[in-house]
Amino acid sequence: MAMFMRRATGIAMVMILMALLAPDARAEKKIGVLLFSDEVRYQESWKGILDQLKKAGFGEPAVKYLVEHAGGNKAKASDLAQKQNAAKPDMIVVVGTSAAVAVAKENKTTPIVFTMVYDPVDSKIAESWTSSGNNTTGSSSRVPMGKLLAELKQLAPVKRLAVLYTPGEKNSETQLKDIQSEQAGAGMKVVPVPLSTKEEVSQMMADVVGASDAVYLTGSSIVGSSIALIIDTATKAKVITVTHLDDYVEKGVMLGVCANAYAVGQLAGEKAVKVLKGAKPSSVPIEALKKMDVILNAKTARAAQIQVPAAFKAVVTKTIE
Repeated sequence: MAMFMRRATGIAMVMILMALLAPDARAEKKIGVLLFSDEVRYQESWKGILDQLKKAGFGEPAVKYLVEHAGGNKAKASDLAQKQNAAKPDMIVVVGTSAAVAVAKENKTTPIVFTMVYDPVDSKIAESWTSSGNNTTGSSSRVPMGKLLAELKQLAPVKRLAVLYTPGEKNSETQLKDIQSEQAGAGMKVVPVPLSTKEEVSQMMADVVGASDAVYLTGSSIVGSSIALIIDTATKAKVITVTHLDDYVEKGVMLGVCANAYAVGQLAGEKAVKVLKGAKPSSVPIEALKKMDVILNAKTARAAQIQVPAAFKAVVTKTIE
């Protein structure tokens, strides 16, 4: 009996030593998270990522999330990118193009998964959509502008489309370029309207709506901060407003052809799970959603006295009353 007890004690000690020396499979992982701003679409996209991670077993307390907000400030995003790098996380999740650019510039080794980046190649985050060629992967909020223009023409016979964008903001410039490439096929004239300050919005909007059938709102920070004025001016002039951003439609833009922000986040979350399980980011293709939401703000349409055709109503996936 004594020999059995000594042997059992010895086995127990060996097992304790092995447990102490072996890597703990349940050891806490650290994931840095940087959201460029508190816009609803960024919050929704982050929620989509987080839900996918939790579903795969990467929720708290197994994972510690180091969440930071840049407040829509590029300089702050750069500072927070340095802070995230210094924390040496197992992965960095980034929401928004400006934040993704800052993090990718700062960190060349830690896996980075981004979401709500309109064009990662044009933004120089990745070499291609099939392979980033570096330590990044993720999902895109890109919308086929041909589809956006087709839905717009179903709503009304638009001939001149003013595009509000901000020079120097990569997403905004890319959206202008994409829509310009589709204007001939849509039989529509695209008129670029550069906006560098909020003051320019108030100075120019009356002239813009006076010379256009519709106004397209890009993801420019200037446009986003002036959205109430833009919608009010256009609606009073009975001019259609259109965008690819669902939260803009919630705020009053008449028509949206949009990539669902939560679903874009889920897609990035699936990629994050693959990376956490050992895949190299460069081996995980970057993707955009294949299905778009068509959203109509019926309240704005009524205020602008726009008659919505029955054929168009049939393609609307969400109506805001």
